[in-house]
Amino acid sequence: MQNPDMIRLSFFISVLVLCAIWEWVTPRKTLTQSKTTRWLNNLGLVGFNSVCLALLMPYLAIESAIWATEQQIGLFNSIALPSLVEIIIAVLILDMAIYAQHLVFHRIPWLWRLHRMHHADQDIDVTTGARFHPIEILLSMWIKIAIVVSFGISPVAVLIFEIILNASAMFNHSNAKLSLKLDAILRKLIVTPDMHRVHHSVITKETHSNFGFFLSIWDRIFSTYRAQPTLGHDKVQIGIPLFRTSREQWLDKMLSQPFRKE
Repeated sequence: MQNPDMIRLSFFISVLVLCAIWEWVTPRKTLTQSKTTRWLNNLGLVGFNSVCLALLMPYLAIESAIWATEQQIGLFNSIALPSLVEIIIAVLILDMAIYAQHLVFHRIPWLWRLHRMHHADQDIDVTTGARFHPIEILLSMWIKIAIVVSFGISPVAVLIFEIILNASAMFNHSNAKLSLKLDAILRKLIVTPDMHRVHHSVITKETHSNFGFFLSIWDRIFSTYRAQPTLGHDKVQIGIPLFRTSREQWLDKMLSQPFRKE
C-alpha cells in the first residue's frame, strides 16, 4: 500500500480546511471563546497525540491489518467475499464498534473522566472533532486493533474507514449551517453537525445521547437518538458543568482534566 500515513494526512488537512471555510462562511452558532486559543491548543493536542502514538504504538490498525492478512487470521481471511462487499461490511463493523466504544466511555466513570476532556470544549467546531485525550487515543487504538485482527479486516478497508471516521468527526463537529431540509435528509443515514451538537450540550441527558460518529443508524437502532437540543441550537450551552474557565482550553489544563477531582 502506497504510504497510508500520507494519504490519511492529505485527507485530514483537506477536510479540515474545507470545514473551516464552511463554518467561517456560514456559522451555525456564535462562539463564546477565543477561536485562536482553542485552535492553537486543539490542534496542538493533535500533534501531541500523533507523537504519543508514534512512540508508544509501533503497530497501528493498518499495520495490524497487514499482519493479520499475512498470517491469514480473522473471519474475512477464512471466507471468500467480493472485495467491495468485504469493505462495506468491514466499515459497518468498525463504525458500530466505535459507536459502542463511545457509549461505554460515557457509561463507565473512569473512562468518562478521560473522554470528558473532549466535552470540556466550550465551543464546538471542526477542531473539536480531533480533541481527545492521548490515553483515550491509545485505548481506542488497541480496541480498533483487536477488532481488525479478530475479523481479519483488510488494510484497504481499515484505511478507508479511518479516512471516513476522521472526515466525519470534523464534519459533524463543524460550527456550520446546513439547511433544515438537507439536515433532515442527511441525518437519516449520517451524523450531521446539528445532530451531533446535541451530544455536546451541557444538559446531562443530551450529553449522553447521539453517540454515532459516521452513521446515524446506530443511535436509532439502540434508542440513544435525540433529535434536537431542549433550548434550541442558538441557545444550547456547549461543554460540561466542570471546567468552565477559559484557562481550561489550554493544552496543559486539558491533559490534566481526567486526573482532577470534581
